[in-house]
Amino acid sequence: MIADLNKNKGCIMLFEFTDEQKMIQKMVKEFTKNEIKPLDMEMDRNGFNDELWKKIKENGLLGIPLPEEYGGAGGNAVTGALALREISRGSASVAVTLDAHWLATDIVFHHGTREQKEKYLHKASEDSIFAFALTEPSAGSDAAGIQSSAEFDGTHWVLNGTKAWITNGGISDLYIILAKTDEKKSTKGISAFLVEAETPGFSVGKKEDKMGIRGSMTSELIMNNIKLTKESLLGKVGDGFKIAMMALDGARISISAIALGLSEAAREIAVDYAIQRTAFGRPIAQHQSVQNMIANMDIGIRNTELMMFDTARMKDLEKRHTKEAAMLKIYSSETTMQTCKDAIQILGGNGYSRDYHVERYLRDAKIFEIGEGTSEILRMLVGSMSLNK
Repeated sequence: MIADLNKNKGCIMLFEFTDEQKMIQKMVKEFTKNEIKPLDMEMDRNGFNDELWKKIKENGLLGIPLPEEYGGAGGNAVTGALALREISRGSASVAVTLDAHWLATDIVFHHGTREQKEKYLHKASEDSIFAFALTEPSAGSDAAGIQSSAEFDGTHWVLNGTKAWITNGGISDLYIILAKTDEKKSTKGISAFLVEAETPGFSVGKKEDKMGIRGSMTSELIMNNIKLTKESLLGKVGDGFKIAMMALDGARISISAIALGLSEAAREIAVDYAIQRTAFGRPIAQHQSVQNMIANMDIGIRNTELMMFDTARMKDLEKRHTKEAAMLKIYSSETTMQTCKDAIQILGGNGYSRDYHVERYLRDAKIFEIGEGTSEILRMLVGSMSLNK
């Protein structure tokens, strides 16, 4: 991906994608149009669609960002952002499920042993969904407050606790679970473990009945004296919090790609409606108040796009991008909320009806201001990093 001056069009193209990335984008766009988008409203009513996910697995979407040696498409952060953006235009629910899967596989790829990678990453590319489990009923943004514990008895790690609001909970084959291994060390006393869904003592609890993203599965996880071998430890003892924070930097890029795609889907509906709908003898698109809302949509979408690909490129170049990912996540999530609200306003009463898509888009959009770091917490992070140079 390079900076390029496109003289024919008289504009600067800050990003140029490889032929492979363009091919993946085209494939995902077509698949989304034909298979995903027609089911989004149905998933909002009936939840996770097993048959659709069989097709997603068969078409290789699970492994887009994984190296070819593990059966993936050899993509990177930019490729993943391109794919999630296209998928979210059809269904934010499907994109969120895939994002959570990629978050967990990225952790295994960067922190797993050779044996762990060989055992799990081929499955992640082909037919297994993964999940990442940090949040607990009393610990969300305050990760140091988790109560789940793991004690080594000389032979096994014994894991106990409860996780809450886990995306892909109940449909995953492998979970990355963070637990306290030393109560005295705060975040440095947290470790990460690989837990297979069929492990004795592991169970899925309450399935959340959510406001939005209803086509994805979100559940509680329960660990009751789970016995794990030493090989289940991911990374070193005490590395869990560091692993999680590194992974969330990348996940915030993915979430922003989903927010961007959702913004674009809402904008498209709003523009089409504004052109066709007449009021006071002319299309409402000719009214300045409507034009202002559409202009703000375009500004937000353009800014999100540029920030997103720039931050994704930083990740691919292995540059630290904690602050940039946080700023991107704040901006993209608030942009998609405002875009969806304005789309409803442009559609008027129709925007409030479930016969149209935009009311669902607004319900879907809200989670992006909460998940993967709330806007309030991320502003604290950005502010502290800006002041401590």
